[in-house]
This record gives sequence, structure tokens and C-alpha cells, in this order.
Amino acid sequence: MSGKLYVVATPIGNLADFSYRAVEILKTVDLIAAEDTRHVKMLLQHYSINNNLISLHQHNEEHASPGLVEKLKSGLNIALVSDAGTPLLSDPGMPLVRLAKQQGIDVSPIPGACAVIAALSVSGLPVTRFTFEGFLPRTSSARKTFFSNKKSDTATWVFYESSHRILASLEDLLEVISGGRRIVVARELTKLFETVVNDTLDNVLEQVRSDNNMQKGEFVVLVEGAVVEKNISEITEEQSRVLKVLLKECSIKTAVAMAVEITGARKKVLYQAALDINGK
Repeated sequence: MSGKLYVVATPIGNLADFSYRAVEILKTVDLIAAEDTRHVKMLLQHYSINNNLISLHQHNEEHASPGLVEKLKSGLNIALVSDAGTPLLSDPGMPLVRLAKQQGIDVSPIPGACAVIAALSVSGLPVTRFTFEGFLPRTSSARKTFFSNKKSDTATWVFYESSHRILASLEDLLEVISGGRRIVVARELTKLFETVVNDTLDNVLEQVRSDNNMQKGEFVVLVEGAVVEKNISEITEEQSRVLKVLLKECSIKTAVAMAVEITGARKKVLYQAALDINGK
């Protein structure tokens, strides 16, 4: 029988944020595929885990994944971990998981820390609907294009940014969207210098500019969704069509009353539209 591939979330900072189940899995699997074996060794040592490690990162995963799948098919159990958080979310692992699924191998999640979810939970922004965009493009022009495409999105949107580009990214953002839009910058989550700032883009940018510490560490940035102003004085094309048909046969009062029942539009709006149609 084939073995099982476990996708194991690891702490994003505080080593105590690790589940009993995750520790047990890493102790009992036959092999741990890690983004950076040197980094993961610190976590393993903390929990007294002695197990075989193999490197699986963005530069070798396409080549290494078939071999790992053969090990799984031979009956070995393998755990996949990244440097921090949940694998595959802006981290390596997709080729291995995809190939394992294609080969009918069991792939089981071992949930835990995730910077995106952690940031959303403390952001104070709406989280019923959100989009995760990963890391932004490296160039200013590409970032501005990305922001232009996202600025009308009504859901909260989230992206990762590095210390090298956080200031430039926020400056590019201000060139595209209103400085009054609320954003959240979550820095160094679960670590010693954890900082979560929720304010308008103007104010957050000023804070990042003026405080060098706000340009250090790992960042999750959340942007409030755009607010769509509905013009309640307008009716749809279908509502207008229904009203015009009724006005040919009925008085304004009767036509409006029937149009309210048929379309569900507001009586006041339909009445004004009827007056406009009749030229009154």
C-alpha cells in the first residue's frame, strides 16, 4: 500500500504555536521534506524530533517531487513543511502535492499557523470575503498595475511584502487608491516585536516612513474593499421596460403600483421614472 503525504503547518514565529498532532506526525513519518533543512532543524530540536530530512524548495521541487512520489508509492510516509506557516501559500510544495494527488496518494492536512489567517483575525477589517494575492511584483510599474486592477474589489484583499519593499509598495498604493482607504499592516506576527496598525493609508504610510522599525521584518498587508455607492434614484433597464409597457395601458398610479409588485423596485423611484417617461 502507498504511504501518506502530510502537509504540516509550522509556527510563523512563536515556537509554542505548534499542535500536538503536528509534533507526533513529524516524529513518526519516514521522511520530512523541508523548504530549508537548516531552518527546520531548529524547530525539530525544540521538540526533540530526530528524523530524516530532505530539501524541497522552489529551485528543485519540479525535479525532486517525482522521486518523493515513488517513495510514497513504495509505502513511506512523508511530511511536507515550509520554513514557516502553511505550505503552498506562497511557499513550495505544489508540484509534490499535485503529483501525489494525480497518483492517487492520500494527502492529509495538519493545520496550524498561517500568516494570512492570523492577520485577518486581528485586522478589524471585514473578513467574510477576502482574496489572498501572495507576494507583489518587484517593480513599481507592475505593482501599480496590480493595484489598479484591485482597487475596485469590494472584498478585503491581502498580500505579503518584504522589508525591502514595504515602503515603496505603500507609496505605489497611494498613487492608485484614495489615501482615506483603511489598510492594516501586520508586522512580525507572533514574534517579539509584533505590530498591527489599522488606519487610513495616509496615516499608515506616514508611520512607516517615520519609523525605521516599521520597515523591518515580515509583513502582511490588508486593504479594505472598495465601497460601491448605489444610486437608488435609478432603475434597471428591465424595470424601465416593465413600467413603459404598463403605462401604455394604465394610469401612472396603477402602472407604478403594478411595477412595484412585478419588479420589487421602490415606489418613489418608479413614480419619478413614470413621470419622466410621460414627460411630466
